[in-house]
Amino acid sequence: MADQKAKEMARLAYQALDEKKAADISIIDIGEISVLADYFIIASGTNRNQVQALADNVEEQLGKAGYEVRQTEGYRSANWVLMDYGDIIVHVFDSENRLFYDLERIWSDGKTIYPEDLA
Repeated sequence: MADQKAKEMARLAYQALDEKKAADISIIDIGEISVLADYFIIASGTNRNQVQALADNVEEQLGKAGYEVRQTEGYRSANWVLMDYGDIIVHVFDSENRLFYDLERIWSDGKTIYPEDLA
């Protein structure tokens, strides 16, 4: 079971993505099946600029709450931006790469979480 800090981070990341109109935001609790993190948050942007804007807003909103990103990958190409916060990992894809990598299928053993579950 994820701790309160991870839950709060996931809630903030979800809100930051939703605020910038991310498409198809998924939250997967992987805490029981992986040591990587407690949550994966997966979202899509419609183009390179939106993918970057989504990643920027996540970093800004989590930063305001005192959570610093440990590592960011793929920001420049913006077809898959991975943001590692330790307890949560945020994946922002363009539509094509999201379909190709299909993280929801790969991590289907995880538990789908709904935004209201993070309240």
